[in-house]
Order: sequence, then structure tokens, then C-alpha cells
Amino acid sequence: MTLKLAIASVRRRLGAFTGTFLTAFLAVALISGSGLLLYSVLTAGPGGDRFAAVDVVVAADRSVELTTRQDKGDKVKVKTKTERLAGAQPLPADLVGAVAATPGVGTAVADTAFPVALDIAGTPVRAPERASVVAHGWISAPLTPYVLRDGAAPASGEVAVGAELGLSVGQAVRLTTKTGARDGRVAGVVTGGVPGQAAVFVADHQVGELSGLAGPTAVAVRLAPGADRDEVVAALEKHSVAVHTDADKVNADLPGAVPDYVGAISIFGFVLGITGFAAVFVLTGTVSLAVRQRLRELALLRTAGATPRQLRRLLDTEIALVTAVATVPALPAGVVVAHLVAERFRELGTVPAQFTVAINPMVLIASAALGLLVTLLATSVAARRAVRISPTQALRETVTATHGSRVPRILSAAVLTGGAVAVLGLVPLGGNLGMGMGFVSCALLLCAAAALGPILVGGLTAVVSRLVGLTGVLGRIAGAMTRIESRRVVGVAIPLTLMFAINATMLLNGDILTEVTVDQQAARTAPANVQVSATNAPGLPLTTAEEVTALPSVTGSALTVGTRIVVDQEGKPEDYPAQGLRLSGERALDLGVSDGNLDDLTADAVAVSGPLAEQRNWRVGDRPTFWLADGTRTTLTVVAVFEHWRGFGDLVLDAELVAAHDPRGLIGAVYLRGEPDLTAFPMLGTARAGTAEVQNQQAAWELMVAVSLSFTAIAVVNTFAIATGARRREFAELRLTGATSRQLHRLLDREALITVTVALVLGCLISGVVVGAFSVAQDGQWRLFADPLRYLGMVAGVGLLGLVAGAVPARFVVRLRSLPKLG
Repeated sequence: MTLKLAIASVRRRLGAFTGTFLTAFLAVALISGSGLLLYSVLTAGPGGDRFAAVDVVVAADRSVELTTRQDKGDKVKVKTKTERLAGAQPLPADLVGAVAATPGVGTAVADTAFPVALDIAGTPVRAPERASVVAHGWISAPLTPYVLRDGAAPASGEVAVGAELGLSVGQAVRLTTKTGARDGRVAGVVTGGVPGQAAVFVADHQVGELSGLAGPTAVAVRLAPGADRDEVVAALEKHSVAVHTDADKVNADLPGAVPDYVGAISIFGFVLGITGFAAVFVLTGTVSLAVRQRLRELALLRTAGATPRQLRRLLDTEIALVTAVATVPALPAGVVVAHLVAERFRELGTVPAQFTVAINPMVLIASAALGLLVTLLATSVAARRAVRISPTQALRETVTATHGSRVPRILSAAVLTGGAVAVLGLVPLGGNLGMGMGFVSCALLLCAAAALGPILVGGLTAVVSRLVGLTGVLGRIAGAMTRIESRRVVGVAIPLTLMFAINATMLLNGDILTEVTVDQQAARTAPANVQVSATNAPGLPLTTAEEVTALPSVTGSALTVGTRIVVDQEGKPEDYPAQGLRLSGERALDLGVSDGNLDDLTADAVAVSGPLAEQRNWRVGDRPTFWLADGTRTTLTVVAVFEHWRGFGDLVLDAELVAAHDPRGLIGAVYLRGEPDLTAFPMLGTARAGTAEVQNQQAAWELMVAVSLSFTAIAVVNTFAIATGARRREFAELRLTGATSRQLHRLLDREALITVTVALVLGCLISGVVVGAFSVAQDGQWRLFADPLRYLGMVAGVGLLGLVAGAVPARFVVRLRSLPKLG
């Protein structure tokens, strides 16, 4: 019976349920799309197996593993954390013979993998889809296998290249590795290989000369006929190496040659957090507003004899029907959203080019279930009081505002605000968690504002409505109506507050981070006259950079080599961006040293950024332990603490130490004092110091804002439409008393102005608190925004949207033919 009544009620009130349907559709579509993205990146494999044609692969550890033990009285808790390395430590040269002599091993093939850059007459040769270009000795070609399509195996000074590079036999190419740049010739073209990698093969006797490595990075093993693999693996592990089999063999490949999804996990996790919070927040508000507007109908049903339990079941069944129907088109829409967002992130380069969206039925079912659960909970909370009070009291509340107990609201808001203050005050916003924690604190403050809605919005409405009342009689009437119907104002203003606060916080924090990075880079490179970098390769070999710095007109120089360093973070390995640095002559780079001296930077020394030194409590003279890019563990002395680290790195080591242990090992930039003549170095490009591209994810943040803004904007329009549509009876009564359509339009425009102003004030306050704290954490300077025009544009854009969203539905509802017939 309840189901039939619910179906009849929905069919009779399709217009009233349209807003709830649209909100549920958008919420489920966004949640399912974001969920699919996160699921896809969590389950994404490491890529194709370059060792597919062998049984076992021996390699050094490709990650740092730390184990901690915590004694908790009657038991000991053991935790193991790992961090993927950026490079591969070479194996001892004599290990190949030892592996080959192991019982059960048929053949053992040494594989030396190292990054290489190719160019033809100064024009870089790039692999499709940003694939890594990795060189190997020709002996390792059958391990995948790679097969010659054209030409012959490479001899001295020659290479065989993958067909994906688009080269042909006989072409002259230039190879750049960390040991130098050399001219070569394409001897052959091979097919096969794995996605995400472009292969270059060199003569086996030239591998050491080109790579600079003392041994292979892996040894591939084929078992002898009849050999027991487990026994062979056990015997190989006695050599104190990592042994890989089956699907794990891909992890023995060179790090960087396989897709890395660590950053993508953070990005899509953040996307799910933003969209999930916005969807739940808006969906809850929409359902609560819809139930509130049915108070008169529920009171009449109570008068007719319906019990509170029957009304709750009716409301739950209605909302379940609407949500279920909305879910049907929402799930396919979510799949489309996931593909569109993934494609854009691939274009930005923030996720691997090989990333694809995986469709998982469980994710879609969970998204639908979450949408249904949220709507049912929101209905239950909103209807709790409406179905329990007496019918006469319910009818009275349809025409007069009521105020329940404020104590639960105040307590909830106090707890939420305390959580936001704790996040802003205790979490280091200047670190990697800054953007994420800014969103968390903003979400907590928004929830606190929603909990205090009738109190907070009512107070602001009282002030704003009196200011609008100065515009005339209609302004005073609009002010009086918004003060009386403060709950209606809350239902419309809070979603608008959400729209501004969440998106402004993300966008403004990204702008501030970019500004701080640009400022620090300008200060860092100010002493240099020019910055030299390679135009045909990712960097310069150290020997070439040394020739540049040795030019007669150079009075000072600084060489930098980018890398990643792993630090022990209280039992958890964390990798940090770092630079190798070599200084000579006059100071050409200013790192903003606040303690110590960079002149003491030797092979056993390190300089650390101010935030990292504060976090780890390091001081000049301390000797912390680090893991270099290839996993080499070393203890270095802290000789300096510096402040200009944005866009540079948290750690600075000796350039030769970094180049020796990083697989690429190329000089990223050379900063020079003087006016050097670089005509002898055609592969170099010069630019005024400080104009290098700022390394940040601003484009990714803007994409997240675009997704969130699209949803919240539609939700705001929908909320205004619901609130306006529910007032048809009120407008009809005003028309009967003599009010004209023009007067009603002007009245509603002023009400919308009051509501939008209240929402923007709240949004500006919330975003201002979060953005200000975030700004102070970056460089000690308080900012409300980085770009005043962008900030004012956001305020104007959200305000205009609110005014239009309030005016357009009113034009349709106030028309005489759309009003209900009274009496």
C-alpha cells in the first residue's frame, strides 16, 4: 500500500520532485565517476613485462623498506612501510657468473638499463605518449623479446631503435647520457616491446661507457629443463638480492621506465573527496528543503489520521523511488565523466599516458547505494520533527517561523570548528599535505556553518535585509520576509556558500602556491645573468656543463642536477625532491641560507630546507641517514638550512654524488655570472635567469575546480528553483491581494539579493580563514588572494549566478497561468 501511495504521490507531484531527481542524478554521477577514477588508478598494473620471455629476474631492491615495532603491553605491533626508488642500483659485475653457476639455471643474461635521449641535428626524438626512452645492451633484446624488423644488430657507434620512435636504418642520431653526448647511426629497427617504453639498443661492449654503470641493473634467468623454480629462487636469494617471478618480474625493470601511479592516486583521491563532499552536502540540503516545504501536506495527512510511522515510510519510499530512477541514467553519465576527466589529466601529464578507466560494477553499485543512503538519511533527519509534532503545530509552522533547541546545533558547530582550527593550527600546511588539509578545514567550517544555519544566517540576514530595505517599500517587504522565513534562506544560501568557499579555497590556494614559488625562484636565480639548459635533451652531461662554466667570461656558476631522495620519517620512508649542486666563483644562485654555509657542501654533506629541518628537528652538524636515487644508503652532515626551496627541492647534495647515483644524472640547469659566448654550444639555449617554467600542478587544481564548480553551480540553480516553485500558493495569494507581476518580480529579486549577499559573506569568511592560514604557512605572509582580479571575478560570478538562479524560476512561477487556483 505504501509503495502504491508513494508512486501516486510522485506522479502527481512530478514538478516538486524534479529538483530532487536532478540533484540525485548529479550526485550519483559525480561519485561514481570519481570512484571509477580512483579504482582504476589503484588497480592499474605497472605496465608491460619487459622480462616476459624469462622465468626469473634478479635485481637489487627497487624500494626502501622500513620496519618498526611498537610494544603495546601484551603484544608487539609490527609495521612495514615501503617507498619506491627513482633509480636502480647496479649489481656486482661478477654476479652474472654466480647466477649462471646456480644449479637449475639454464642461461643468465645481464641487462643494463639506462635512460638515453636522442636527437637528430638538434631536434629531439620523442616517443609517443610521453613514453620513457631506455637503452640496453643488444644481448638483452630477446628477453622481451624484441625482434629485428629492418637492418642489423648494432655495432660500435650504432644503435637499434624501437619502431615507435619513427626512425629508419641509416639515419644519423646523437645519443645523450650522463656520461656525455655521442654521434651514432641507426643500424636496425626492432618491433615488440611493451607499452610506455621506447627501446634503444647499443653494442654490448659500449654499455659501460654509455651508462656509467659498473654492473648490470638486472640478471634475467631461464631455467634449465626440469629444474624446480622454487629451489632455484631459494638458491638465488642467498646472493642477497631481490628475486622476481611471475607478475612481479616487471618490478625489476628500471624505475621510471614503468608507469608511476603514486601521484595519480593522490590526485584522484582528492577528486573523490571534493566531489563526494559536495555531492553529499548538496544532496542533504536539497532533500531537507524539499521535506520542509511539504510541512502543510504532512500536517493535513496527520489530521486525516496518518501516524508518524506511516508518514516516515511514505517519505522514505518516495525518495527511494526518485533516487533509484535518477541512478539509472546517472551511472552511465558517471562513466562518461570518468573518461572525460581522465583524458584531461592525461593531456596535462599529471597521470601516465597509459592510464585508462576501468569499469567496475561494484564501484557503480556502491555509488548508487551511497546516493540512496544519503537521501534516506537526509529524509529521516528532515522529517523527524515534521511527522512527530501535532498537526495544529505543523500547520502553524507553515506560516510562522519556529525555533527549536539551539544547544545541539551550537555543540555540533563548536566541535566542527574546533576540528578545523586543529587542522589549520597543528598540521604543517606548508608541506605536501597543505592543499588537502586546506580542503578538509574548509569542509569542516562549511559543516559548522550548516549546523549553525538558522542562527548564523539569521543574524546576517537581519543586517543585510535592513540595508536592502533602504531601497524602498519592496526592499522592506523582502527584508521582512527573509527574516521571517530564515530557514528558507538557509536552504538556499548554504549551497551557494559551499559553491564559493570550496572552489575559492582550492583555486586561491593554488594561486598563492604559484606566486610563492615564482617569488622564491626569482629570488633564488637573481644573482645569475643567464640560465643555460639543453634544448635537445632533458639535460646536459656533466662534462658539457663543466666546459660551459670554464668559459673565460664566466665569473661564477652553479650547476644543478635533479633527483629524489628518501628520508626516514619516523619509520615511514618518504621521498623528497632534491638537487645536486656545484658552486664555483661568484655566487650565481641564492638559496636563502638561514643557517650554515653552502661552501661546506661536499660529497658527505647536505643542505636542507627550512620546513624539512623544522619537521625533522635537524640542525647544522646533525648527521641524518638518506637513501639516494638508486637505493644507496648514506649518512650526510647537515651544513646549511635554506629558505628558497619552492620549485627547487627540500634537499641539496653534491652534484657529482647525485649524478653518480641517479639513472639520468643530467645537469638540469647552469646558472652563470658574466656574459658568456655560447656559440660553440649550439645544443644550449639561454634565457634570462628566473624565467624557467614553474613546476606546479595549477592546471590540475583548476581542472578539479572546474568539475566541482560545474556540479555546485547546477545544484545552486536547482535549489533556487525548488525554493521558488514551492511558493506558488504564496504568490497566488499576493496576486489576489492586488500585487502585479512586476512587483512580485522586483520583490523576489530583492530577496535573492539578500540571500546571495548572505551566502557570499559566509563564503568569503570561510575561505578567508583557510586561505589566510595556508598563505602564512607558505612564507609567513597573510594573503586573502594572489590575484585580486581573479578573486573579484569569482565573487561577481557566483553572485551573478545566484541572482540569475533566483530570478529565472520566479519569471516562470509568477506568470498568472502557472499559479494555482485558490478558493
